[in-house]
Amino acid sequence: MTGLEKMQSQILDEARRSADEILEQARSEAQEMKEEAGKAAQEKSSRILEKSRTEVKNIEERALSSCALQKRQVLLEAKQEIIAQILEKAYHTLVEADKDTYFGIIRKMLGKYAAGQAGEICFSKKDLDRMPEGFEKEIQEIAEKNGGTLVLSKEPRKMSGGFVLIYGGIEENCSFRAMFNSRKDELSDEVHKILFS
Repeated sequence: MTGLEKMQSQILDEARRSADEILEQARSEAQEMKEEAGKAAQEKSSRILEKSRTEVKNIEERALSSCALQKRQVLLEAKQEIIAQILEKAYHTLVEADKDTYFGIIRKMLGKYAAGQAGEICFSKKDLDRMPEGFEKEIQEIAEKNGGTLVLSKEPRKMSGGFVLIYGGIEENCSFRAMFNSRKDELSDEVHKILFS
């Protein structure tokens, strides 16, 4: 083998070794890049998984909270409906009470609401028709005890129970419906305590 052939052979061997080293280095770098990409992908998928778990947990908590709120609202509405029915039944029981009971309640109300001045008292047609004998006199006696006078109006008012007092052109509505409406919250609270405590 000539000197030139030896040189060529050496150059080729060096080129092959150099190419093998470059190739090995490239394979090594590719392997490192593949491992780093795998780690990065694993970390990213772990973050995504954790975020998904957190979101699922938040959705579950909101769903449970929403269900609990809806349950409380339905329960509250049911309680309010029951209370309203009981108050309405109590109102009708009062309006439809027998004559003695009914006018006994009217006497108590008069004692409380009759003012110490001259006035007029109005009833419904039903109450005027069924008023006990001597009740007009009782009205006057109760008014006098409170320091005033009351004249019974023969003109009936549209109401289902109770009375209206008129003093100096100013009316005080003492009908049962007005009384129930003015004390609705207080009565509702009392019924709630009795039923749900």
